Amino acid sequence: MTEYYTIEPEVAGQFGEKTEMDRSVHPPDVTKLHYEFHGWLGDDLLTTVSNFVISEELKNTLSSSDLSGYEIDDVTISKSPQFEELHPDMELPEFYWMQIVGDAGQDDFGISDNNRLIISREALDLLETVSIEQAEVKEFDRENNR
Repeated sequence: MTEYYTIEPEVAGQFGEKTEMDRSVHPPDVTKLHYEFHGWLGDDLLTTVSNFVISEELKNTLSSSDLSGYEIDDVTISKSPQFEELHPDMELPEFYWMQIVGDAGQDDFGISDNNRLIISREALDLLETVSIEQAEVKEFDRENNR
């Protein structure tokens, strides 16, 4: 049986003003993602409210794998005034929106009942080839779906 893990990626920002979403549900149903950076410690997998942003390096790594449960889409990226003040010369790489469409504990990427990102051992192995130093990883509790 495949092992699964809960991963809590780095939170480097939040929804930007150009995000289009339905706030009447939780988590919000996002149809267009704008990720506004407030800081960034360098991880290739980032999050804000059950939405995930990945670097171009991670996108390319995923594209050459057979992992399931995700789709890649465009994301609008911006830097907050705070980010500009703290990191005036920092250039951000290209980022993409990683939409999670899989089932937790079945696909390589899925969302649990409590809105956590659940990944397979194979997905964790792949993520460990890029930077996920700020992410918290724990064994997935199938019984409680967390």
